[in-house]
Amino acid sequence: MKTLTSTKTLISGNYAVAYGAKLSRPKVIPIYPITPQTQIVEKLAELVDTGEMDAKIVHVESEHSAMAMCIAATIAGARTFTATSSHGLALMHECLFYAGFGRLPIVMVNVHRALAAPWTLATDQTDGLAQRDTGWILLECETNQEVLDTVIQAYRVSEEVMLPCMVNMDGFYITHAYEPIDIPDIELVDSYLPPFNPPDKYRLGSGLALCYCGVNADQSLHYEFRYRVQKAMERVPEAFDKAEEGFDKLFGRRYRAVEGYYMDDAELLIAVAGSMTGMVRMMVEDFRRNGKRVGMLKVKMFRPFPKEEMQRFLSGVPKVAVLDRNISMGDAGILAQGIKSALYNVDEKPAIFGFIVGLGGADITPNIIGDIIDYALQQDAPKEDIIWTEVIR
Repeated sequence: MKTLTSTKTLISGNYAVAYGAKLSRPKVIPIYPITPQTQIVEKLAELVDTGEMDAKIVHVESEHSAMAMCIAATIAGARTFTATSSHGLALMHECLFYAGFGRLPIVMVNVHRALAAPWTLATDQTDGLAQRDTGWILLECETNQEVLDTVIQAYRVSEEVMLPCMVNMDGFYITHAYEPIDIPDIELVDSYLPPFNPPDKYRLGSGLALCYCGVNADQSLHYEFRYRVQKAMERVPEAFDKAEEGFDKLFGRRYRAVEGYYMDDAELLIAVAGSMTGMVRMMVEDFRRNGKRVGMLKVKMFRPFPKEEMQRFLSGVPKVAVLDRNISMGDAGILAQGIKSALYNVDEKPAIFGFIVGLGGADITPNIIGDIIDYALQQDAPKEDIIWTEVIR
């Protein structure tokens, strides 16, 4: 009998995505390269070419076509995967609604890269989070290992609730950084993730599947579709927890929708998502050693937004400093928006400080994090909705 094992390997975040996809056994992979995502699709093409992966790679002419092909293949009953970034994701925008509101469990990795203008290849999270109203589950990753694991978990969750999932990671800070990660044996992954077997009503030829193909709908049907997507979104937290629990039993790792660190007696919590989480964790430990009661809240799930977890973690906390590597122009950082909304009906609300950091790939240094913590500890309440890091330097 074969012993199920795993392999410890030093690879980049982009390659971690490719191996996560390989282990998930998608059958159709439409690809179009865009920096800093290109290595993902290059590696996938190599894995298929060498026979290590049984899938159909399709080189399409644009990201719009890549998502259109994912939609068609999923309707036909195939598990699909693709990856993109920044302006490629923006070009997909129209198709994202068809996938999300059409209840198609496509998994896609988006590499965060700032949108023009001005033009840049560097990272921030606005590209992915700008898609938050398209009916997709949105997850953020901190490390290479989390990226690989989350790709596998995303299929389990998406196929449970029949919604697509976008797995986001920061460009360059994760994609091109090398870390030793655990690559599970594919037979063990098979025991966790069964083959894709969509319900009959979602298959090609069914009445529901025909609605994806440009068929006009009257008001009541259109309304019904939106209602059902929302109800499916409401099922995601439970499906996510179940998928995480099963993954933890097999692989000894789990990532919660919201995870606390040094929470119990904190007078200030730092809410954060993505690759800067490790830096913030280090600074929290440093401030703790110096007697400052600082904690951290790592946010993985942006859609559906984990309101209940936010209320449970933040009710009664004096202050929260939210670090957003994104901005919704005319309002505030997207994570700060979500936290404020989640706490609207809570009696004991914290003072919420919204900081904009790291846009366009700007470095988020220990000094910046330290200044943010000092500033929030010293102020009773925020003086403005958005605090740009330059204000406190």
